[in-house]
Amino acid sequence: MTRPCVAIRSPGIWKLRRDVETLTGLEARRYRLNPPAEAECLIGWGHRPSAAPVRRHAEAKGLPYLRLEDGFLRSIRPGAGVDPALGFVLDRQGIYYDARQPSDLEALLQDGGWESPEFLRRARDGMALLRRLRLSKYNDGIDRSAEDLGLTAKRRLVLVIDQTAGDISIPGALAEASDFTAMLEAALAENPGAEVVVKGHPEVARGLKRGYLPDAGSRSDVRLLSESINPWSLLDRVDRVYTVSSGLGFEALCAGLPVTCFGMPFYAGWGATDDRKHCARRTRTRSTEEIFAAAYLLYSRYLDPWDRKPVTFEEAAQALAFLRDIYWENKRPAVLVGFTRWKRKTVAAFLRGDTTPRFEKQPATAVRLAQETDARLLVWNTRCPPDLRKTAAEAGVPLINVEDGFLRSVGLGAALNPAASLVFDDEGIYYDPTKTSRLEQLAETTEFSPELRARADTLRRTIVERAVSKYNVGRRSAEPLFPPDQKAVFVPGQVEDDQSVQLGAPECGGNLGLLRRARKRNPNAFILYKPHPDVEAGYRQGALEDREVYEHADSIVRDVALPEVLAQCDAVETMTSLVGFEALLRDKQVAVHGRPFYAGWGLTEDLLDTPRRRRRLTLDELVAVALILYPRYLDPVSSLPCPPELVVTRLAEGRGGKPPRRIIWPIREAVWHLMAGGRRLWNRRLQREG
Repeated sequence: MTRPCVAIRSPGIWKLRRDVETLTGLEARRYRLNPPAEAECLIGWGHRPSAAPVRRHAEAKGLPYLRLEDGFLRSIRPGAGVDPALGFVLDRQGIYYDARQPSDLEALLQDGGWESPEFLRRARDGMALLRRLRLSKYNDGIDRSAEDLGLTAKRRLVLVIDQTAGDISIPGALAEASDFTAMLEAALAENPGAEVVVKGHPEVARGLKRGYLPDAGSRSDVRLLSESINPWSLLDRVDRVYTVSSGLGFEALCAGLPVTCFGMPFYAGWGATDDRKHCARRTRTRSTEEIFAAAYLLYSRYLDPWDRKPVTFEEAAQALAFLRDIYWENKRPAVLVGFTRWKRKTVAAFLRGDTTPRFEKQPATAVRLAQETDARLLVWNTRCPPDLRKTAAEAGVPLINVEDGFLRSVGLGAALNPAASLVFDDEGIYYDPTKTSRLEQLAETTEFSPELRARADTLRRTIVERAVSKYNVGRRSAEPLFPPDQKAVFVPGQVEDDQSVQLGAPECGGNLGLLRRARKRNPNAFILYKPHPDVEAGYRQGALEDREVYEHADSIVRDVALPEVLAQCDAVETMTSLVGFEALLRDKQVAVHGRPFYAGWGLTEDLLDTPRRRRRLTLDELVAVALILYPRYLDPVSSLPCPPELVVTRLAEGRGGKPPRRIIWPIREAVWHLMAGGRRLWNRRLQREG
């Protein structure tokens, strides 16, 4: 049986067909000449001229025509396909920007019936959220202070908003070009003594489009601002706003400013604005909160950027602010050195912005480019070339150390599995206790809000419940790993040439020394030893003969998943392994024979002193630092920056990203495994002889 469908003719909408299916609940079907017989409706871009044939087809077939448009809270940057759109509107009657005919939004405001104290309270909170997060329809403008903009004068400030010539919302707002001139003259006449600022459209400043007030900058009584800035930078400072039909006019209403409209945008005609035009259909009086509730909470629909599932306005706003903040972090160019080729695609995705990160082999070239372009200089910490730090310091170029995060992947990094989390540390690196790191500074100085603590608690519980760890390898164990009548002590092996061991536990004596210490401290316990998966796979150093292990341990486990072992043990003895932190998440006793990042905060039994770490942290506070504030995360499904909660979900579902699969990579991976096996045999031979 053929399913009912929504018929799509536009190539642009066809690219969004999965979103259309989510928004409409109908299967998307493409057509070129005649809509399919199963079509329940046709869809097109609003009232754009390109949608005229679709409207005619709908009329001829007697089918509804759905007008799709961007919502009032859309994305970071404008442009199709540049950034995922979060906000949409679907209108069966008209479209919000065209007052020449009714629209679903106008009907909501005119007919009512949805108003309640709780809903209007949500609207007020939503307006406050927009202001607090400083969100607009597009969010690529820089947030500037009044000093930066030169708006520090004591006199009143009046904002006049220019728009791009040919914008379809101008005739839709019952306006024409002459209304812009009349608007500017009215702003000057009605506000004597005030400074009048014309906000030009950024695309006009770049020469891409024309505005309606091209001569505003040459007038002595007007100041022109054309750069792309966050609208709230102006709304925080101005006293009155004039517009024809710009969405910025409604954001000014949300900021509590008086707004004069020389057109009839969706928010005019309801008594909330000073209107210079009239729409006979709009007879009700509406507050700004009611207009916001209708437009942002009822009329608009939102999809989250990662799974493209329906979300609330509040969830969409938080997601957009999250992506916007990372976009601005990545706005500055990046030069990278010391990155293996297979990691570059992943690292570049973490740094995605307006410019493409540049990878260099020569340290001197990297430093010079960073200096010339005011770029960030990033280095993979364990592959930092000799003298790079000295060269960068002499050139005055700050260096950022990059490493894997604590929730990394499904599978080993040494097996070329891409990372879902990285840390970018401009102070040091978390596993080097010889100097401070950004993680340590966050732990020492962060003021933990109740919301952050609660979020950390929820994240920790989810990690434990979903049995997530750094690499997420190994099987579940059907048999108990420890006897029921003895203290169960887990000793995780580590990579002995890893810098966390070399710098954090140089006096421990490696994995064998750790086992000796653990047995001495726990003479009557049942000790289980698990080799590090990279060592067991033959990629790294630190392998022990079984006979050596059994001199101090009671059992060896190899392919059992780490969360399974942690769930069954009572305590962990470790040098600097992340296993110690994961044991803390599960409320296990942890004794550390080195100085890992999680030691020294009052949560572990520390066998070495960490003099710099004097603050006492709760477990949730440490989780907030280590898993929320310090790392950055990349969704392995959408390849977008994401919060840690989503990465936990992906890892629990086994969706941690896949190694590269170009033709050359399987060959290189096979060679890598062959070499690893040879190294494993060679290391064991040396250990037997030594």
